Amino acid sequence: MLNHGGIVVGSAVSNDIIQMVMHAGFVVRFVLLILVLFSVISWAIIFLKFRQFSKAKKETSEFMDLFWERKSMQDIYEAADNMEYSPVACVFRSGYTEFKRIQKLTDLADAEGLSEKQDSVMSKQPVMANLERSLKKAIIDQTDRLERGTGFLATTGNTAPFIGLFGTVWGIMESFRTIGLKGSASLAVVAPGISEALIATAAGLATAIPAVVAYNYFTGGIAGIRTEMDIFASDMLSAVERELFRPSK
Repeated sequence: MLNHGGIVVGSAVSNDIIQMVMHAGFVVRFVLLILVLFSVISWAIIFLKFRQFSKAKKETSEFMDLFWERKSMQDIYEAADNMEYSPVACVFRSGYTEFKRIQKLTDLADAEGLSEKQDSVMSKQPVMANLERSLKKAIIDQTDRLERGTGFLATTGNTAPFIGLFGTVWGIMESFRTIGLKGSASLAVVAPGISEALIATAAGLATAIPAVVAYNYFTGGIAGIRTEMDIFASDMLSAVERELFRPSK
């Protein structure tokens, strides 16, 4: 009976809300439509970002295990080629591409017997500077990719309450205008209009709260991934430096 009663009460509340929305003024309904669109887009972004972050975390863990197994860079590159969601793997691919370009130049210099050119190409400082620049660019690109969509969540969190408040203020203005026309300020006249107007504020908060929570969560996650990429870039620079400039026996 309690469950049945709960269902009846819940259904009645839902019907009351629907009725209030249907009887609300044009401006309030327009505000509610905007908030619904904001909410739908925000939830779509939230689900997509959760999926992206989940896959990025999984693939990054797999890649780091592979990287520290001390396999050859070529083997790591071939394995990382399938890890498109891992920002760290993408940074590695960018750095490895630059590494291969440098190796190609040095092999060309060796083949042509140009010792002066070889000294120029293999000069430690410019080689490592080029590689570091390539890694930094990859980190910036991956950070931008992770941040894509979070700006809309921030916009929704900041503006949705005010949009809802605008609808409420407009609805209350309409209620007072109705009071003036009817010449009565009884509860029966005032309450319906104000309750309809307050739906806009409730909708604005319902839209903004998930967006703000998700934005803060994703921002923290992006900061953590950015730190992982910075640390990995340092580790890769050290590995390449050992590979290219190890003393010949």
